[in-house]
Amino acid sequence: MKRLLFALLGALAFATPALADTPWTLVKSYPHDSAAFTEGLFFQDGALYESTGLEGRSDIRKVRLKDGKVIQRRVLEPRYFGEGIVNWGDRLISLTWRHGQGFVWRLADFAPVGDFRYAGEGWGLTQDGRHIIQSDGSAQLRFLDPDTLAEQRRITVTWNGRAVQRLNELEYVRGEIWANIWYETKIARIDPATGAVIDWIDVTPLVKAAGVRDSEAVANGIAYDAARDRVFITGKYWPKLFEIRVGK
Repeated sequence: MKRLLFALLGALAFATPALADTPWTLVKSYPHDSAAFTEGLFFQDGALYESTGLEGRSDIRKVRLKDGKVIQRRVLEPRYFGEGIVNWGDRLISLTWRHGQGFVWRLADFAPVGDFRYAGEGWGLTQDGRHIIQSDGSAQLRFLDPDTLAEQRRITVTWNGRAVQRLNELEYVRGEIWANIWYETKIARIDPATGAVIDWIDVTPLVKAAGVRDSEAVANGIAYDAARDRVFITGKYWPKLFEIRVGK
């Protein structure tokens, strides 16, 4: 019932689509672990870093792009439901869903180096070079101090004056915050100064190309390779990760 309600609310929220969604083209597809319940994703130094969720199955991993092979992994304690991850310097920062517990790991080998607490739920993470940016499943994004991880401010994400709920996985792309919306096939392009949605990226064709029938296999995973201006998209349980070229 809860899933059905979210789906109905999502349909109502986006009953009025953008006049012209941001155009994109498919460049290439890569293998992806179809058992991964993807919660976070970023690209760093030629590799993908991914976090997965579900109690007893959550981990953070380094993944080789060309074949999807996991080349480094850190398994979370079974009680934790892993959520978003982000890099900051030589560290990797990760969230958990409902425990209010975050972790700091050494990026090189995933050795634990610290932890932190936060109010509410943990969903997605990204960074803009000055702040860590966190989603919590609501229409708000939190901006955190990257050294202390203390919250500094928030913005409310809106589209045509209406709050956009269920902001999930995040990525910072060309000065914008991009966000998956839980149970939706559109990615929001968000102005980080105002919270206003600039436009949408409709990834419905990728959902279909992934070929997954599970209702939980939603689009959730955006990574950006700034050096080569490449965008990677995947989802929960998707057997593929897609590289797309997005219009500016």
